[in-house]
Amino acid sequence: MTELVTGKEGPAVADPGIATAGAEPAVARVSQWADIRARFLANKLAVVGLVIVLALVLVAIFAPLLAPFDPLKQDLTNTLQAPGGEHLLGTDALGRDQLSRLIYGSRIAMIVGMASILLACTIGIILGAVAGYFGRWVDSVIMRVADVFFAFPLLIGAIVVILLMGRGVLPVVLSLGIFSWATFARLLRSQILSVREMDYVHAARALGASGFRIIRQHILPNSLTAVLVYATSNVGIAIVAEASLSYLGVGVPPEVAEWGNMVAAGRNFMGVKDFLWTYPSLAIVVTALGFVLLGNGLRDALDPKLR
Repeated sequence: MTELVTGKEGPAVADPGIATAGAEPAVARVSQWADIRARFLANKLAVVGLVIVLALVLVAIFAPLLAPFDPLKQDLTNTLQAPGGEHLLGTDALGRDQLSRLIYGSRIAMIVGMASILLACTIGIILGAVAGYFGRWVDSVIMRVADVFFAFPLLIGAIVVILLMGRGVLPVVLSLGIFSWATFARLLRSQILSVREMDYVHAARALGASGFRIIRQHILPNSLTAVLVYATSNVGIAIVAEASLSYLGVGVPPEVAEWGNMVAAGRNFMGVKDFLWTYPSLAIVVTALGFVLLGNGLRDALDPKLR
């Protein structure tokens, strides 16, 4: 309870030293998050990246409401129409509305990009945490396995997996996730190698906490900042990789409204109907740029060395 200081000439008042002592941790936490938010919002490029990403997410969610036509509906009497009029971005060689296919393509991009990075991040965090904390032969085995995955170029490894599993969204997500986890594991391992020597980790170990409890409650929360930043930036890279697989003919089926498929369909009309490949290419570039700007903004806001 708060002590009261009484006097003859005034009412009882709380001792300010005692009254505010318990509130200091909460104030410190609020101040820290407020500082992070302020630093992020002060970075104009980071805000631009956030706006781009949020806009794409909203477009993907509300695609059925935003698309003016069915993206799969063919109209062979209205093929290769130039942008303007009823079809704002024109139509393709099968008479399908380009704007509708562009809008629905954001769904594939967001699903594959975020899901594949989430899978890679999950595998990398588990293996990186185990390798970094336990060290010795465990670290050696996990890092040698990671080296094997580093030896495979992302697209080549993904193509091999897709050829074994077949085309589709799920094979693309699995292939990109499987061949992306090694970087997350190595990044987290390097963070843990320094964090595990902190005093609070030694104190938890001295009190009898198990290794996995220490990893879960003490090491991971203080090591995930770099992983979060890297994951955010790499969603854009995963989207570019997914579009590249579809462009090469090994991603999602060609009839699916997807940006890589649209670029592939328009390459036969380069110099004649450039709008067929220009708009989906711009969508890929802007999306990747948005995630990179967002990741850089998070890095600048969360890195204590930059404060």
